[in-house]
Amino acid sequence: MHAAPAHPREAERQKALESLEILDTPADAYMDALVRIARDLFKVEWVLISLIDCEQQRIKASCGKPFSATSRSIAFCAHALIDTHRPLIVPDALSDERFASNPLVIEPPYIRFYAGHPLIAPSGLPIGTLCLMHSEPKQLTAQERCRLRDLAQMADGYLKLRSFSEQTRYLRTVISRERRRAMLDPLTQLWNRAALEHFYPIEQAAARRDGERISALFIDLDHFKVVNDQHGHAIGDQVLVETAHRIAMTLRPHDLLLRLGGEEFVVIARIDKAEQLDGIAERIRLAIAEDPFVTANGPVAVTTSIGGAEGDAEEPAESLLQRADTALYQAKHEGRNRVVLALK
Repeated sequence: MHAAPAHPREAERQKALESLEILDTPADAYMDALVRIARDLFKVEWVLISLIDCEQQRIKASCGKPFSATSRSIAFCAHALIDTHRPLIVPDALSDERFASNPLVIEPPYIRFYAGHPLIAPSGLPIGTLCLMHSEPKQLTAQERCRLRDLAQMADGYLKLRSFSEQTRYLRTVISRERRRAMLDPLTQLWNRAALEHFYPIEQAAARRDGERISALFIDLDHFKVVNDQHGHAIGDQVLVETAHRIAMTLRPHDLLLRLGGEEFVVIARIDKAEQLDGIAERIRLAIAEDPFVTANGPVAVTTSIGGAEGDAEEPAESLLQRADTALYQAKHEGRNRVVLALK
């Protein structure tokens, strides 16, 4: 196995990555959607948006995720950064001396095929890849290479737009990477309860500024213990991660999604009128219930009960969440798989 050499402008490359403020931030619904499309398009087992940090390969989005992070020394994607003009294509890793003895090849997930297209920061330097992986040898046609390039350009464009967002400017100036890391749920890569304490006052201030009301949705998976008992905790974890993805896809860019623990999720949303909250909640309910979750044990049907509350911008988080939790209890009492709102 040959570790990839450092990029010729490694210090500048690392600075370009860090300036995007994407490391140690929550999962991103748009990038999650892009990798799901790529997996369906290329008929491969795994697709990642991979970022190459100082010593690690960090996974920002994944579909069929084979690992959460790896050492940079064994990362295929580190090799893809050297030539930014074309993708790195490895038809059969066992036949390539750079990768034949790589732990990712001779041990799970047993990667044989790899195709990674570099992702380029606004500075023109590579920060990671959009990559395809499969456990059997594979080739890409000329048309498929063009499609991989096009999807990588879409990811590039989104990362550049994201770097100019209000949230990114806030993260860049206020919250260090170390603090952000402590505010992330390790399983779902959503903000956790500690993040709620930090961000809720910011949501209140924004609601006051714009004359909006502030609302909360308390989301709880129905009979989740049965999923764990019947399928095991590994499948339960898959369901929780997919739940996070499905909720995120229904939300507006400025809505705040958190995992409080277990199967409990919370959305903090600024709204103009109560009908907006009902619309958000119903989209979430349908996103969970309409299609079974695809897991390693086959399809798993899941529903969710949702309680919501809205109030003025001065209401403390504890009060708002308590009212939403009471509405959630009512939703469960009335039969589950439904939305109940506590409105003022």
